[in-house]
Amino acid sequence: MKLFSFSSALALLGLASAFELKISDQDDYRQACSGMWGGDKAYIKVTFDPASRGQVAMVIYEWRDARYLGIDTEPDNYLVPKTYVCTTDAVRAKLCPESQLGKFILNLKGSSLEEISIWSASVGFGNATQVGNSTTNGNTTVALSPAPRHVNNTVVPSGVLWYKDPLLYQVDKKGYYCIAAIPITTGTTADTAVHAEFTGHILFHNIFHGKLAATDYPKITFYMVMALVYLVLGGVWGFMCFKHRDDLLPLQFYISYLVGFLVIEMTATWAYYRYLNSHNRGTATTLFLAVVAILDAGRNALSFFLLLVVSLGLSVVRESLGPVMTRVKLLAGAHFVFGVLYAMGMVELELESASALLLLMFVIPLSFTLSGFLLWIMYALNGTMAELADRKQTYKLGMFRALYRILLLAVIIIGAFFVVSSMSFSNRLDEDYAPETWETRWYLLDAWLAILYLVVFTSIAFLWRPTGHNRRLAMSDELAQDDDGAGEYDLEAIRPDGMGPSEEHLPGTREPLRQEEVVFEIGDDDEDEGRSE
Repeated sequence: MKLFSFSSALALLGLASAFELKISDQDDYRQACSGMWGGDKAYIKVTFDPASRGQVAMVIYEWRDARYLGIDTEPDNYLVPKTYVCTTDAVRAKLCPESQLGKFILNLKGSSLEEISIWSASVGFGNATQVGNSTTNGNTTVALSPAPRHVNNTVVPSGVLWYKDPLLYQVDKKGYYCIAAIPITTGTTADTAVHAEFTGHILFHNIFHGKLAATDYPKITFYMVMALVYLVLGGVWGFMCFKHRDDLLPLQFYISYLVGFLVIEMTATWAYYRYLNSHNRGTATTLFLAVVAILDAGRNALSFFLLLVVSLGLSVVRESLGPVMTRVKLLAGAHFVFGVLYAMGMVELELESASALLLLMFVIPLSFTLSGFLLWIMYALNGTMAELADRKQTYKLGMFRALYRILLLAVIIIGAFFVVSSMSFSNRLDEDYAPETWETRWYLLDAWLAILYLVVFTSIAFLWRPTGHNRRLAMSDELAQDDDGAGEYDLEAIRPDGMGPSEEHLPGTREPLRQEEVVFEIGDDDEDEGRSE
């Protein structure tokens, strides 16, 4: 890792863009961290505003080297926090030498400065004429000049490093890098004391060009691949539909609509992250995010709609759902509306400050429609399988049993990942959570659900794919393969019209008696007695 001057990389900075974070003397902004994909063109640039004044203890380091920062205040009492900055009190307690006054304390523990990533300095803000003046400890200040990270061949510059140009820190290796700036109070008396006040920003420039954080950048490639996969899937599905266009079922039209919608949704998501990578966050990015959220809500509503009509047996067990289809469409519409409201609420509301009642207003309606879909799907699927089993429709029953297994496997996978995710996020408050998970967090939050959806949707589409015997399969019943089952079938009900003579006209069979063809009539007892007389 090297610290080099602003002028030595001016051409590079003119073309580059980077992920940006704020830094200031406020407690919440004294340290900023981000994962980085290191390389020859990766660096960190720290820029302070001209109005900054005073002096700060500054350090840049990779998280694995954090153990070299600070010293145990009381070695025998681990409950007492470490001392990280060398102050006058720390000097009196002999925790650091006077030469490190105003700097971070480095406890190398036998390691060499050349082996670690730490760059540390006491940075002062003032006029350029102050460069070279003596500091309070008698050392000569060091100006920032075109030089490696080791200013004057040392990782820790002697004296005060007076700020003139942005500080650039080269990142050679992948890692989780942090920048900390702690304000220092200078002056020997209360009247001459200067309390540091500073603001600035930090640019994390990775090996890629863009403004996305390193943890989010893989999403661009991921959603591009997903869009291409759905495009290929849509092409294959479209070819099969065209090939068997005379035998298409209503259900296969719904699947076609959803395939096209998925291509649009994945392309929009990919375009959103591409846009976010090349533009600053603002009104345009918020509107783009709203569009993506609406498409996501539409995808969820259409998916549950399709799964429900499949479970109800549309086009395979029954040709039409009748009035039930209207209720299914109303439920899907409500789920879409509540999904859009939920997505917009998550975008606009600040979760930390929003009231619980307000959050529930966005969550509860969506949970009701979601629960309605899930319960109805389970009930419909079980009912359809029971009906097919009673009618001895083994082939169709096999299709729905395969659907049941797909959904059951998806539920098991979701449950397993829920456990894994819960275990992972249960440690989110630990200080090493972000450094350990920045590379894989995007996968747990986004990727695996998208991959699972792709697998489930592709499997269901394969079961209900267009074939040459679609309509014949949907409009006819399967003949029983066992003697017991054969007796339960009504031959008249399953014989198509015009397929040969009926049973009543076959030679050698008995014809049923008609009402007008009475051979004889049996009277009552009174009539018989009268005739005998």
